[in-house]
Amino acid sequence: MIIQDTLSNTEQELDISKKLRIYLCGVTVYDESHIGHARTIIVFDVLRKYIEQKNVEVEFIQNFTDVDDKIINRASKENTSAEEISTRYIENYFKDFDGLNVKRATNYPKATEHIDDIIEFIEKLIQKGVAYESKNGVYFSVSKFPEYGKLSKKKIDELQTGARIEIDDAKKDPLDFAVWKFSDIEPIWDSPWGKGRPGWHIECSAMSIKYLGENFDIHGGGRDLIFPHHENEIAQSESCTGISFAKTWMHVGMVTIEGEKMSKSLGNIKSIKHVLENWGPNIIRLFCLSGHYSKPIDYSEELLKENLTKWRQAETCYFELIHAEEQEGEDAVDIIKQNRENFDNALDDDLNTHLALSAFFQLVKETNRMAADGVLNKFNADNIMKEFQRMSQILGLQTPEITSAEKEEIDSLILKREELRKEKHFEEADKIRDKINEMNIELIDHKGKTIWVRKEKIKADS
Repeated sequence: MIIQDTLSNTEQELDISKKLRIYLCGVTVYDESHIGHARTIIVFDVLRKYIEQKNVEVEFIQNFTDVDDKIINRASKENTSAEEISTRYIENYFKDFDGLNVKRATNYPKATEHIDDIIEFIEKLIQKGVAYESKNGVYFSVSKFPEYGKLSKKKIDELQTGARIEIDDAKKDPLDFAVWKFSDIEPIWDSPWGKGRPGWHIECSAMSIKYLGENFDIHGGGRDLIFPHHENEIAQSESCTGISFAKTWMHVGMVTIEGEKMSKSLGNIKSIKHVLENWGPNIIRLFCLSGHYSKPIDYSEELLKENLTKWRQAETCYFELIHAEEQEGEDAVDIIKQNRENFDNALDDDLNTHLALSAFFQLVKETNRMAADGVLNKFNADNIMKEFQRMSQILGLQTPEITSAEKEEIDSLILKREELRKEKHFEEADKIRDKINEMNIELIDHKGKTIWVRKEKIKADS
């Protein structure tokens, strides 16, 4: 499997002969998570599930930034504590992403739980002469790291010109960034330099190295984190350890809303709670995976409706497979083999979920065609089902579960309806159909038989 590395701008082959270690920059917990967060986390969820499907162990670390000026400002505005704000939004985070069928990380370290690790990291930077104390806190000295700008491809002299607009006379250089900020506003901690709290960038360096080691496999996040966050992480981490920080850098493109960047000022932020309530997890996942992860993607009702149409076809496929009977049928071996290869080849080539989805929906299309032609038998259906479920599991898509009691009840109602239709009691037969529709069941009449499909209830579709 290869991944396009942002740092070298080349394709890097993942070493999957051993455990894979991934660090994903998580959310700053001062507000609800939105569709942009969802895209990044869903992309990495698919990456992880695909690698694990290859029987490779994945250690997946995703942090929570639970100390930050935004959190403190929100707490002040609501006349409560920063801890109450961060706790609330961490709880909401798990509700959102459990709802999106995202597998939980191996660990979710919080900045507030790793203050000692952060202080120890800063002490090493000072000892190495790459960080210094000032009247406002402790700063990292960018000039001491000659490779600064190598991730974002920005030149130091150009950055310095821009940085001089906001001059902080406590810095030796306008580009220097805080690793410890002095403060007397809670939350604060004691340090060798004075009371305060850590800077944003140092948190991820300290926590990723603590859990994954000094040189781990993949560091990821949204493209908006390349500069300055990930650039600063590289500078301080490699200055501290003396070795390369992450082997591969993987960045996910932004989600725009009708061509515009999401922002509070425009009032166009789509929270995960909102999109989940209206579209459900499968449609959101299909949307987030519909383009190449590295490119921006535009959120629109039209695109969501397109994905809903596709998902309805997948639901039909699933139930066609469940209802298949013993009979003569068309050989499906080549169809399964070809689409499996296309699916895996797409994900092996820089996690191309767009092409992987094409293979998934081609399998769906072929299955529905065979069912409509009356050539889908139970033997082939069982084999197709294995591949359908494998692809669904990797993509994180879930079809509605039916209990044996529900299946028995629905089958009984359909049988009764068919008997009434044969006896030309159409009015009574239609009443049974209405009752079945209320159960989110849709009937599909084939030659000589009727099958049923349970459709996911989508608020936006009603």
